[in-house]
Amino acid sequence: MAHRVTLIPGDGTGPELTEAARRVLEATGVGFDWDVRHAGVDVMEEAGTPLPDETLASVKENKVALKGPITTPIGTGFRSVNVALRYELGLYACLRPCKSYEGVRSRYENVDLVIVRENTEDLYAGIEYEVGTPEAARVIGELNQLQKRQIPADSGISIKPISRTASERIIRFAFEYAREHGRKRVSCVTKANIMKFTDGLFLEVFREIAAGYPEIEPWENLVDATCMGLVQRPQEFDVLVLPNLYGDILSDLTAGLVGGLGVAPGANIGADVAVFEATHGSAPKYKGQNKVNPTAMILSGKLMLDHLGERDAARRLEAAVADVIREGDRVTYDMKASRDDPTAVGTSEYADAIIEQLEASK
Repeated sequence: MAHRVTLIPGDGTGPELTEAARRVLEATGVGFDWDVRHAGVDVMEEAGTPLPDETLASVKENKVALKGPITTPIGTGFRSVNVALRYELGLYACLRPCKSYEGVRSRYENVDLVIVRENTEDLYAGIEYEVGTPEAARVIGELNQLQKRQIPADSGISIKPISRTASERIIRFAFEYAREHGRKRVSCVTKANIMKFTDGLFLEVFREIAAGYPEIEPWENLVDATCMGLVQRPQEFDVLVLPNLYGDILSDLTAGLVGGLGVAPGANIGADVAVFEATHGSAPKYKGQNKVNPTAMILSGKLMLDHLGERDAARRLEAAVADVIREGDRVTYDMKASRDDPTAVGTSEYADAIIEQLEASK
């Protein structure tokens, strides 16, 4: 039976990337029933919002979505569609695999790690008080009564909530992912030596949950030392679980280890719903030029296949991508030794090459 999946093309170069991913996914032989819905700046004039209610309802009903990059409108009062989707759908886990592929320019080889980022708490919870406001003055006054160290009156305030409930949920997700995918180590990345009651709680929960997974090695890492370690010896890392802010920063750092966001897939996963998407932006200046690299979008489709239980198709898709990149003939301009290489192909032609590899592997 075909999988019913919401397909959100996005805007900018999103529709081109999504179309390439759709064709590659169908070439695996897995059946899909695509429910095409729209979001982003291109639908704002008609819908009055970058995230129409019917799009959100479709994702809730189908439980799985493949989403192209979407531009966040600037100066309109609308928040990021990505943030809105995470909030509305309870997508608490951000999954960002970073893997080396032969033929992708990078300073490193044999990197194969996974970032598991908590999506709902930490400084990204949006609890802030603007400097000079009555609310900020009240918060500062209350806090100054509770401690010797005084907060200056001309301060802006951000609150960093980290709960046991959300920590347990994301850390268990990381260990379950490691177990299911044959991973050997889970690293907990915090600054618990300084933020003892927030990051410290996250680490405490990590220790508790790690005891239930004796076959997986637990590592405890400070975020600053982890950044140095990733640059020096990224091959030592496996699965990393992090609070929201550190996860955001390190997911881009680790993408840089393997060639950049163009080859970095992503997923945002909740208890009932999962959205799969490339982690880069919509690059509107390249819209309609059949130029941009769809690898991240296609590999996000590979993550979706895994999620749907189509493991063999996922394996074959990734192998086909790796073969095309390794051969280096029919790849987009950014994967050539010189970005001006006239033999570079377009988005669609690169997808064609992957589809041919898939057909040959059947």
